Amino acid sequence: MKKTLFFVLSLMMTFTIQAQKAFEDIKADRPLSANNYHAYPTPTTKLTDAPAGYEPFYISSYNRHGSRYLIDPNDYLFPKKTLSLADSLGMLTEKGKEVKDVVLKMSMMAENRLGELTPLGARQHRGIAERMYHNFPQVFEGNASVDARSTIIIRCILSMSNEILALRSLNPNLKVSMDGSEADMFYLNHSGKAFAPIYKDKEINKIREEFTNKHTHPERLMKELFKDDNYVKNNVNSKRLFQLLFDIACNMQSHDTDMELYSLFTDQECYDLWRCHNVSWFLSDGNSALTDGWMPYREAELLRDVLDKADKFMAADKHGADLRFGHESCLLPFVCLLELNDYGKEYNDMDALDQYWRSYEIFPMACNVQFIFYRKTGSDDVLVKCLLNEHEVRLPVSTNQAPYYHWTDVEKYYRAKLVKYDHSPYCK
Repeated sequence: MKKTLFFVLSLMMTFTIQAQKAFEDIKADRPLSANNYHAYPTPTTKLTDAPAGYEPFYISSYNRHGSRYLIDPNDYLFPKKTLSLADSLGMLTEKGKEVKDVVLKMSMMAENRLGELTPLGARQHRGIAERMYHNFPQVFEGNASVDARSTIIIRCILSMSNEILALRSLNPNLKVSMDGSEADMFYLNHSGKAFAPIYKDKEINKIREEFTNKHTHPERLMKELFKDDNYVKNNVNSKRLFQLLFDIACNMQSHDTDMELYSLFTDQECYDLWRCHNVSWFLSDGNSALTDGWMPYREAELLRDVLDKADKFMAADKHGADLRFGHESCLLPFVCLLELNDYGKEYNDMDALDQYWRSYEIFPMACNVQFIFYRKTGSDDVLVKCLLNEHEVRLPVSTNQAPYYHWTDVEKYYRAKLVKYDHSPYCK
């Protein structure tokens, strides 16, 4: 009886801790609430040494662009107009005027730069390249071959250029090729047309909208910014202003500035707003019964490119890297398709989602997936390990030497997933 009671209490305690994890994480490190606006955190964990005799010879990666300005002009314009009009009518509090001034300054910084890479974004990619070079020096020895491909979006091209420049500064003898072409867009940045009926499903959008409405509460902040409740009720789209001010606050970590807006929000508000985005991103890209588990397969062509180029590279018996540069809207479903750690599992309770699936662990600015390949002299066996944001992760196949896996097992598993995709109505 005592053992049973102890077991039940242990389960309850584990569940409680797990349920509180995201809130406690965000309370301790508020920038995590930024979702895809979170600035890339420099990794500090030590990587596991390779099995005896194995050395790295090839890296295959997909990289999101680094920190950027907000993209939609209304992200700045709407709060600027709303607050400026209220100020002209004498409806802003002193706090409201302070916020308006910050919004105006941020808007000026972003003028003619919407969506562009920030200096921090460039530094993020140089740092990733430098750590990659020093962690796996054998890959970049001598005249190693490095092929880099980017989407045609300038922030991605500049991210690619910064990584390549960093690598070339460390080894000028690298044999480098770079390209940013429409020809590569089908695997670097999915069009998603075949999946549009799922993505736009009314029931899914209803769930997303209901969750957002349930967890978005702008009333407290509106009282801090505006003098008159009736003015707010009749003239201000409170929920939109609340959300856009939060987006600006989140994105300010992408800039070299002392200005901040995070202090406008409580820990609970940051957590709630993060949860809304966490659910939205999951419904768009995760493994849910609501989408029959198909959304991660939007990155089937990216997976195919990784497998095919790895086979081609190994057949050439050389060393080097294939580096790809794109967007978080591709990397997130790619991580789910790869089933890294538990990100590919099916979750269907949106109220409990953040107990198991947390977007801030996956796709900050400059997020990346790296496959590191190892071989041993005199052996045909190739080992691979996978890094997500430079942290070792589990792959969905068996191994007796984690985090290292036999490439033949990994490729067999992923080729089978591609067969499923190739026989689906979404392969067009």
